[in-house]
Amino acid sequence: MNTLPQPTPEQRAHSAEVLAVIRDEIAAQDGWISFARYMELALYAPSLGYYSAGLQKFGADGDFVTAPEISPLFGQTLARQVAQILLSCGGDVLELGAGTGKLAVQMLAELQRLGAVPEHYYILEVSAHLRRVQQEITWRELPHDLAVRVEWLDTLPAEFTGCVIGNEVLDALPVHVVATTSTKKDILIERGIAIENGALVWRERPASQRLTAHFATHSLPPGMVTEVCPAAAALVASLAFRLRRGAMLFVDYGFPRREYYHPQRDGGTLMCHYRHHAHDDPLLFPGLQDITAHVDFSAIAEAATACGMRVAGYATQAQFLINAGITEILSRVSPDDLDAYLPRAAEAQKLLSPAEMGELFKVIVLAKEMDEQLIGFTRGDKSHTL
Repeated sequence: MNTLPQPTPEQRAHSAEVLAVIRDEIAAQDGWISFARYMELALYAPSLGYYSAGLQKFGADGDFVTAPEISPLFGQTLARQVAQILLSCGGDVLELGAGTGKLAVQMLAELQRLGAVPEHYYILEVSAHLRRVQQEITWRELPHDLAVRVEWLDTLPAEFTGCVIGNEVLDALPVHVVATTSTKKDILIERGIAIENGALVWRERPASQRLTAHFATHSLPPGMVTEVCPAAAALVASLAFRLRRGAMLFVDYGFPRREYYHPQRDGGTLMCHYRHHAHDDPLLFPGLQDITAHVDFSAIAEAATACGMRVAGYATQAQFLINAGITEILSRVSPDDLDAYLPRAAEAQKLLSPAEMGELFKVIVLAKEMDEQLIGFTRGDKSHTL
C-alpha cells in the first residue's frame, strides 16, 4: 500500500471523521459490525461517506472512470436499447446513481434523435454533491426542452412504467464477507470489523442463518473467502414491486454464480479504487476510497424471477454494444476526419476490448409485461449461464 498516493491533511481529517463514526457504531454493537455495515458507513454515512461527501470521484481527477466518462458512444448506444423498451411499453426513464450525469445527457440527446424522448427522466441520487454536479451538466449540455425533463428523486417512486437504468450501481451495494474454514467446507463464518489498539481489524463470527441459506444449493471449498450481497437482491425485488410494465437494465462487472464462487476465485472480489489505483484493502482511508465487489448475476436473475419478471437478456458489454449498434453510431464520424475519428475509435476500443471493459462488464435486462426480443441480445445472449 506504500505505492498509493498519500491523502492531503484535509483528506486525512475527513477520513478521521468517518473513522470516528465507524468506531462509535462498533462500540454500540458490542465491539463488532458486519463488513456490510462497515461498507455502508464508509460509502454512505450522511455528509461523510465516500458517495455522500463532496469528494471528486469520477474522471481524471477522481478515483476511477466509468463508461459514460470514457465516451458518449456508450450512452448513445445504450439509448437505442432504452428506446426500444420505451416505444414498446411507454413510460419514463429512472436512472439509479447517475454519477456525473453524463449518461443522462448522452441518452436524452440520442433518445430525441430516435423519437423516443420520455416525458420524465428521473434520477435517484443519494449524494447531494453528485446531485449538484448532475444538475450543472444537465443544464449546461442539454437544450432546454430536454433539460426540463430531468427530475431528481429522494426515494423510489411508489410505481413506475418504463426503463430503470443502473450503470455500476450494484457493485457499490454493501456486501457481507464470508469464509469457510481451512478444513471443512460446510462451516461458514462471517468476517466483520472490530477495533484493536485504535485501528480497524478483521474479526470472525459464525455466519447467520440468512447468509448460510444463500449457499443451500451450492457449497464453497475449504479456505475460501467471498461475498454475499442481500442488498442487491432486495433492490431488484423493490424495483420489481414498483414496476408496472417495462424493464430494468443493469451494467456492471461480475459473473454468473458458478464463476463467482469458483474455487480459483478463493480470495473473493472485493476491490478498492483510490486515485486511479486499485487495491484490496477496504480498511484503508475510510471515506476516501471506493469499495466495490463484483456482482453475482445469478442472484440478480433469481431475485427478479421470484417477483414475476423474466430475464430478457444477459451478455457481455462488448456483445451488447455491438448488437445495439455502436459501430453504426461510430460511423457518423468520417474516417477521413482523423482528428475526430481516431479518438472515437480509441474510445470504442476501451468499451469493447476484452482487455478493457468488453468482457468483464455484463449487461442484464429484466422485463415485466414485455415479450419483445431486445436488440441488445440478438446475438451472444448468455442467459442460459445464469
